[in-house]
Amino acid sequence: MRSPIACHRLCRAIKTGARLTLPFGRRNLTGYAVELHEELPAGIEIDESKLKDVIEVLDEEPLITPEILKLTQWTADYYASFWGEMLKASLPAGLNNDKVKPKRRKAVRLVDRGAEALDSSDQKTQPLTRDHQKIVDLLKANKGEMLFTDVLEQADVGASPLNTLAKRGIVEIFVDDVMRDPLAKATLPDKDDFELTAEQQTALDAITTAVADSDQFKAFLLHGVTGSGKTEVYIRAMRFALDQGRSAMMLVPEIALTPVFSRRLRAVFGSEVAILHSNLSAGERFDEWRRIRRGDARIAIGTRSAVFAPLENIGLLIVDEEHDPSYRQHESPFYNARDVAVMRASLAGAIVVLGSATPAMESFYNAQSGKYTYLTLPDRIGGRGLATAELIDMREVFKLAGKDVAIAPQLIAAIRETHSRGEQTIILLNRRGFSQFVLCRTCGETIKCKNCDITLTFHRGNNQLVCHYCNYREPSPKVCPKCESEFLYFVGEGTENIADQLTKKFPDLRIARVDRDTMAHKGELDKILLEFAAGKLDMLVGTQMISKGHDFPNVTLVGVLGIDIGLGLPDMRSAERTFQLLTQVAGRSGRGKKAGKVLIQTYYPEHYALRHAKEQDYDAFIAKRSAFANEWHIRRFTYSRAS
Repeated sequence: MRSPIACHRLCRAIKTGARLTLPFGRRNLTGYAVELHEELPAGIEIDESKLKDVIEVLDEEPLITPEILKLTQWTADYYASFWGEMLKASLPAGLNNDKVKPKRRKAVRLVDRGAEALDSSDQKTQPLTRDHQKIVDLLKANKGEMLFTDVLEQADVGASPLNTLAKRGIVEIFVDDVMRDPLAKATLPDKDDFELTAEQQTALDAITTAVADSDQFKAFLLHGVTGSGKTEVYIRAMRFALDQGRSAMMLVPEIALTPVFSRRLRAVFGSEVAILHSNLSAGERFDEWRRIRRGDARIAIGTRSAVFAPLENIGLLIVDEEHDPSYRQHESPFYNARDVAVMRASLAGAIVVLGSATPAMESFYNAQSGKYTYLTLPDRIGGRGLATAELIDMREVFKLAGKDVAIAPQLIAAIRETHSRGEQTIILLNRRGFSQFVLCRTCGETIKCKNCDITLTFHRGNNQLVCHYCNYREPSPKVCPKCESEFLYFVGEGTENIADQLTKKFPDLRIARVDRDTMAHKGELDKILLEFAAGKLDMLVGTQMISKGHDFPNVTLVGVLGIDIGLGLPDMRSAERTFQLLTQVAGRSGRGKKAGKVLIQTYYPEHYALRHAKEQDYDAFIAKRSAFANEWHIRRFTYSRAS
């Protein structure tokens, strides 16, 4: 609603960006103060007899900054979404219904006059007992302040000695906010401080020069092959922005990437880093948002919704894997976080860096047309070559086997050879579940969701059919619900089934699945990735969340299954996204000192997206795709190598 709402009695208490409780019909709803006027704007007429009062001002200090108000208004207008929904999306989940509140606990600290109290004449007549001394020594060893319960536990005392010290003015007992830190128990990596390559330094110099030019918007496209060191350029650019007194933001497309990047950033920047994504608990996300709002954290890292983080004086925004479709919000309110990040940088007079090994066509075109400045990292760090790739023609495999085969013999042999050398393997299958869907061989019926009319996915672990759109579930049937035939066929292979087959073929290999289902338990994904990095696992079987951003030096083999499904989607971007996915997952192989190999199973080895992905030739693919797009008037632009 854009029309003003009257606030007879509370106008002076309202500030722009504050939340309000408002009467709306028979209900009370939460609204947002987006503009304040002493008088009605010209041209607006209101029947004063129908005016209603604001019921309550929920925020003494506004939660939404003027910059976020302007950004959310632009986003709502551009994507034809409701501004109120966009404002709600910019705040931590649960805030409007009081599901999250600050966590407060009793704490103890040595007061400034505590030393004087210890040296006073009272001390001679009332010397510290053994328990008193233990408490004082413990507090001194912990910078003079600790949680009340920690003092009791570590000093092994009761509450009485603490209360006595408080009465004597030696300590102060108070209630304080306790920030819920999602990285509190994380093992941080060592700080890397190596010399940049000439290409990295050139890219960094261009970005930092732009950051230093205060309040001048500029956009960069950083096109770097997998393993070329884009992350190190990001980190050093963020350090420069902070040194200039600005804040910085980094967006990643998948929750699976946040543990990797957040640990690395925390190792470099300490408590300056805050994390925002939906896999955090409501309390953790609320506290991380509060740290950003207060200015305690000047770097925000997260998935698409983090683009609305309330950073003040933002100087640098980084969108890693900018091509990734996960940046698109497909439910209301709709938006593409990459494009919102570009607009936020424009509104704030900041710098935005879009990074990718396979830039989206529109981003590449913007670089060609001069809208973005083009930066390139054409080589891997240390002169390591890209992994060699091979297409396995599954039509030939089917002819030889005389039946459907999920894992080609060539891939089985390569896994065995890789394991014999003590090296690791990643198997990518861009589908979830044990089988894709259930089909009746007799009548051809597929079992669909009652809500979405989308085929249900079979999950063997709980013998259920699950809708991956609305989470509708039902037991797996024994007969067809339409014709009651018993001849049901479980079509397709999912991560669970592939992992099961590989475990049977290689019982001595330590194999783990990585998909959205294994992320149901908090911390499980991070645990698996850390174990794989430490060499405690031999193989990861997973979906596209393992295809990008991860650096496992001992991985020398990547196998790709079911890639043809992506090519068959009714989407004009299907070839582009298939090429991007293959290039990204190929980049997980051979990142260390050992050469890497990629085996891609396909029924369409002639497809141009697969052929160019095999060669990891972005230029050839984008030229072919551009010609196709222009021929069919999908996007009107021509290709020439960006300089």
